[in-house]
Amino acid sequence: MAGAAAIGAAGTLAATTGCSRVSNADSKKGGDLLERLKAQGTVKLGIAGEQPYSYIDKNGELTGSSPAIARIIFERLGVANVQPMPTEFNSLVPGLNSQQFDVIAAGMYLTPVRCRQVLFADPEYQMPDALIVRKGNPKNLHNYEDIKKAGVKFATGTGYAEIDYAKEAGIKESEMLLLPDQLAGLLAVEQGRADVFAGTAVTVRNVVHQTKTRKAEYTKQFVPKLDGKPDLGTGGFAFRPAERNLRDAFNDELVKMKKSGELLRVMKPFGFLEEEMTDITAKERCQ
Repeated sequence: MAGAAAIGAAGTLAATTGCSRVSNADSKKGGDLLERLKAQGTVKLGIAGEQPYSYIDKNGELTGSSPAIARIIFERLGVANVQPMPTEFNSLVPGLNSQQFDVIAAGMYLTPVRCRQVLFADPEYQMPDALIVRKGNPKNLHNYEDIKKAGVKFATGTGYAEIDYAKEAGIKESEMLLLPDQLAGLLAVEQGRADVFAGTAVTVRNVVHQTKTRKAEYTKQFVPKLDGKPDLGTGGFAFRPAERNLRDAFNDELVKMKKSGELLRVMKPFGFLEEEMTDITAKERCQ
């Protein structure tokens, strides 16, 4: 999240998964949500308002890479309409598992904690991190180790994976400035409330380009470390654990889009690069 974001674009989530009204029998059979969605004609997408993954634009329209992918796949599965259900990033997993919406469409990073809480489709992208710094990068910050060594004020998004990456480098969470999104991060750097904001490379690139800021810039992307090893974040759609049939049907269509090159064509207008596409599976990432 995405963040960016997230553990997006992403970060640490509470272990709460919420209640579920799906019966155990349905769970063992893989769930019947796909058939119910076909009957009602609409799927509810949990989004977190993070560009370029999923957000409401200035015209009030749902947009982003995840909704664009969802529209194509769900139409092919027989579900004509998508309905956005905006919430905060940290509320996505609890909201999904309490049936406030049907699928998380927010470019959510696949992490060990989340893999125990939800059922992921295969990731559609892999993403290094980048930093927003003041123009000219006066503190010479290029990665989390630089931030720790310089002892500067570090900011990232609430629930972002970048929290754990920064902690890996020795930055205490209690010393971090946690903000709603990358736009808030850019403003914090411009205003001097933070020296640096960390997010996924695509979110950082997009917010700097879109705001046309003259006070800040983004750094060259880099691969952060987790548990002592390089960790290239991967993001995708998430489903309730009981709804394996829906996830599998969605995943089949996603794999076809990857093989044909359609997925890159859909994601490219939102700032994704060819080298950020991935063939890693959810099973491989969640191990």
